Amino acid sequence: MKKMFYIFLLIIFGVAVYYFFPEAKLPKGKIIDKIEVFKSKRKMLVYSEGQLLKTYKISLGRNPIGHKEFEGDFKTPEGIYEINAKNPNSGYHKNLGVSYPNKKDILHSKSLGKPTGGDIKIHGIRNGSGYISKFQRWKDWTAGCIAVTNEEVDELYESVKIGAKIEIFK
Repeated sequence: MKKMFYIFLLIIFGVAVYYFFPEAKLPKGKIIDKIEVFKSKRKMLVYSEGQLLKTYKISLGRNPIGHKEFEGDFKTPEGIYEINAKNPNSGYHKNLGVSYPNKKDILHSKSLGKPTGGDIKIHGIRNGSGYISKFQRWKDWTAGCIAVTNEEVDELYESVKIGAKIEIFK
């Protein structure tokens, strides 16, 4: 019984350290012009003029394997897109718009007889749930978007330029 208590305390301590331990910040004054997302690794890398600035741990759509085919499949798209919008009043703290769907995506979903969908974003945590913070990374939970913490989307929002290339890999 005593051993179980110590294991429990150790787990609580580890979770607290994970939650509160500060992470590296994005360098100030840099403009992000390229983003790479590696779905299988749950990583997003951001660049300025070819220089890697930071790597983020991410969550994806609830059905993350494979390219998004149609609205409601809960997949995150794969391919080359661009950041086409910034929304400071998102239902998920803030967001950056991804230019999905492209012409190829539209043709594919039409061939399936399904709506293409859209509104793929890089966003924070649902408003009112920001306390989840880093724990959001433990599960793929979006409808097809790329999720980071609210603090991370704040720094991305300030540094990513409209028109930045985003390439999403398997």
